[in-house]
Amino acid sequence: MAKDWKGDGNSIFKMIGASNHTEKERQTEDYYATDPRAAEVLLQVEKFSHNIWEPACGEGHLAEVFKRHGFNVRASDLIDRGYGDVQDFLSMAVTEWDGDIVTNPPYRTAIDFIYKALNIIPEGRKVCMFLKVQFLEGKTRKSLFTNTPPHTVYVFSSRVNCAMNGDFKSFKFNSAVAYAWFVWEKGYTGDTILKWVN
Repeated sequence: MAKDWKGDGNSIFKMIGASNHTEKERQTEDYYATDPRAAEVLLQVEKFSHNIWEPACGEGHLAEVFKRHGFNVRASDLIDRGYGDVQDFLSMAVTEWDGDIVTNPPYRTAIDFIYKALNIIPEGRKVCMFLKVQFLEGKTRKSLFTNTPPHTVYVFSSRVNCAMNGDFKSFKFNSAVAYAWFVWEKGYTGDTILKWVN
């Protein structure tokens, strides 16, 4: 029987949106810059306080969008990429932030970013994380979602991409990975609302 499907070893993983990267293939600090359009879409569906902290700012792809819209933006990153303050969000001693926190965190420490952000903002403020849709699965994350449910998850119906090392010029469009904005509102205890954007 002849094969009616052609693909390489990664094809099935790309079809289902899973990652098959080796450590060598992945960027060392997990730096995958977010297309600024993602921030524009978020601002169309969510309202924020005047103060926004972007604690994994990279080269400012998201932070610059918020600045253009008139927000007071605090930008920081673990690595000096020529933009924002050099600070380790997870280990810094800050205990409160009077505003919202919006970022695309390193995927391997995303849960830590979420807990830290929710811990330091006041009731009613928001934590918005740009993450793969597959972040919804997993036993560890089930505990997070059960005990601290996001208010809304906005799934991108048209793909928005992240470029390794912020190199959008030589970046090749990859439709394999689906992303969403996960939005927590501190103090919210209801069911998570699922919506589609763009």
